[in-house]
Amino acid sequence: MVKFISELNSTVNDFVWGLPMMVLILGVGIYLSVRCGFPQFTHFGHIMKNTLGKAFEKKEKKEGSISPFKAMCTALAASIGTGNIAGVSGAIAIGGPGAVFWMWVSALLGMCTKFAEVTLAIKYRERNKEGDWVGGPMYYITNGLGKGWKWLACLFAGFGALAAFGIGNMTQINTIASTVNTAISKFVSTTESQQTVIAWVVAIICAIICAIVLIGGIQRLADVCSLLVPVMAVIYIIGSVIVIACNISALPAALSAIVVGAFNPSAVAGGLAGVGIKTAITKGVGRGIFSNEAGLGSAPIAHAAADVDHPVKQGIYGVFEVFMDTIVVCTMTALVVLLGVGIENIEFGTDIGANLTIMGFESVFGQGIPGVAVAVCLTLFALSTVLTWALYGSRCVEYLFGYKASKVYQVIFCLFACMAGTVELKLAWDIADTLNGLMAIPNLIALALLSPVVVKLCKEYFTKIVKN
Repeated sequence: MVKFISELNSTVNDFVWGLPMMVLILGVGIYLSVRCGFPQFTHFGHIMKNTLGKAFEKKEKKEGSISPFKAMCTALAASIGTGNIAGVSGAIAIGGPGAVFWMWVSALLGMCTKFAEVTLAIKYRERNKEGDWVGGPMYYITNGLGKGWKWLACLFAGFGALAAFGIGNMTQINTIASTVNTAISKFVSTTESQQTVIAWVVAIICAIICAIVLIGGIQRLADVCSLLVPVMAVIYIIGSVIVIACNISALPAALSAIVVGAFNPSAVAGGLAGVGIKTAITKGVGRGIFSNEAGLGSAPIAHAAADVDHPVKQGIYGVFEVFMDTIVVCTMTALVVLLGVGIENIEFGTDIGANLTIMGFESVFGQGIPGVAVAVCLTLFALSTVLTWALYGSRCVEYLFGYKASKVYQVIFCLFACMAGTVELKLAWDIADTLNGLMAIPNLIALALLSPVVVKLCKEYFTKIVKN
C-alpha cells in the first residue's frame, strides 16, 4: 500500500511540479502582466517608495487587522525559508547556473501574479466571528465567482489544510532538529541516542513556541514575523555580500554563466553534458515558484489581515515580497555558490542542498563558523515558516468547518510538531509537496476568471496616483 501511494504521488507530483504546471503558472503571470500593464515594472518606483519606504512607519493598531508591512512580513516568513538556502543550490547543482536565469524570469512574472492574489484577497475578505479579517483564495473564489464555485474554494482549502502539516510543519521542524544536531557536531561529538534526544527537545521547544504565538492570534504572529524576517534577512544578505565582494573579479564570469547556461547548460557546466534547457527551466522556474509561492495562493491568506483602504495598496506589497524573496535572497545564495565554491568546483548532477551554500561561505569565513551561521539562519527561516503555515492551515479549516474547528486544528498542528524531530519524513514530504502544488490549480483558475476585477482596481488606483 505504501509503495502504491508513493508511486501514485510521484505521478501526480511530476505534473504538479513539472513542465505543464510551470507553463501554466508562467502563462497566468504573463496574462495578468499584460492585462494590468506590467505594474511590476512601470510602477516599480512607486512600489518601492510605498513598501520599503514605509517599512517602519508607525500606524495605530486596529482590532482584527495588522499593518501592511507586518502582513507582508508574515507572508514572507512562510516563503523565505530553507528553499532560499538549500533549494537554490540544489537547482544550480542539477540544472546548472542557467537555472538562476529562469528563477529570475519566474519571479519577474510572479510579481504580478502575487500582486493580483493579494489585491483580490483584500477585495473579497470577510470579518470572522472574532472580528478578524480573513481572506485568501477560498474567499475570493466564493465571493468573487459566486456560490456555484464553492467546490473550487473547498478544494483549495482542503489542499492547504493538509499541506500545512507537511510542508509547513513536520518537514520544517525536522530540518531545524537536524540542523541543530549538525551545528553541535561541529564542536562536540554526539552519539546517535544523544542526537535523538536533542531532536526531541528541539521539536518540543518549537511546538511550545508555536502554541504561544498561536494563542496570541494574528497580532502576535505578525509582531514575531515582523521582527524575525528583517533580522534574519539582513544577517544573511550581509554575509552574502561579503562573499561576493571577496570574489568580485569572478562576478562577470558568473553572470555570463547564468545567461549562457539558461539556454545551453552543458556549455558552462561540463558535468551537465547531455542535460538540456528543459532541466534548467524546470529547476529554475520550479525553485522560483516554490520559494516565492506566487500563484500557489498561500500568501494572500496573511495579506488579507492588512489595514488598508484600497486593495491595490496591499497588492503592491505582493510585488515587493517576490522581489525580496527571489530577486534578492535567492540571488544572494546563487552568487555565494557560484563565486564562493566556483563553477569549476561544483559537482553537478548531485544535490547536496545547504552544504553547497555552506561551502560558499566557508571559502571566505573559514571552517566551522559559516556552518553555525547558516544553521542559525535555517532555524529562524524554518521556525517562521512553521508559524505562518499554522495560520494558513487554520484559516483553511476555519473556512471549511468554522472558527472552533480551527482551534482544534491548531492543537493537532502543535502535536505534530512535537513528533517531527525524529520521524522519517520522505513520503510525508513528497505528499505535502504535491498538495502544496495542487493548491495552485484552483487559485490560478480563480485568478484568470477574476482578472477583470484586478485590471479595474489596478487602473483605478494608479490613475488616481498619476493624477495626484
